[in-house]
Amino acid sequence: MIRSYLIYPIQFIFLLMIQVLILNNIQYSGYINPYLYIIFIFWLPFDTPKWLLMTLSFILGISVDVFSNTLGMHASASVFLAFVRPYVARILAPRDGYDVNHLPSIQDLGFGWFLRYAIILILTHHLFLFFVEVFRFIDAFNTLLRVISSSLFTLILVLITEYFRVNLEKKR
Repeated sequence: MIRSYLIYPIQFIFLLMIQVLILNNIQYSGYINPYLYIIFIFWLPFDTPKWLLMTLSFILGISVDVFSNTLGMHASASVFLAFVRPYVARILAPRDGYDVNHLPSIQDLGFGWFLRYAIILILTHHLFLFFVEVFRFIDAFNTLLRVISSSLFTLILVLITEYFRVNLEKKR
């Protein structure tokens, strides 16, 4: 039991370092900005209290902001993602609800469920983040193009990371 809770700080630090050291340096024509760090919020158990979910999301987002010099944009987008996540999980819940031992993962809930879950949450995060960054609707078409392209690239990275995580858990 203790071992399962020790993995979260390791995941937090690992994803933060991947984001600030590698992924923040990837930009293709200003339209593709991958944000893999949000998968940490996806992976938190369903029974995580809302206050803890929001607090961890804020700490993660503000950490990315500190390294990216983005003045709270990632913190606000991460907190918004944490706010929306329980509602998305409730909408996508299986008919008989979630098993206590299930985590939001491909391994526990299947590829189709995780794909819908990830798409909705990634689009939610990216829409919020990019519109806060631009802070006007005049460039809405360019912003939506950035949201879609960055979301696709982030989704690919999330699915690859999720499969690595599943393979590591199977080896244990």
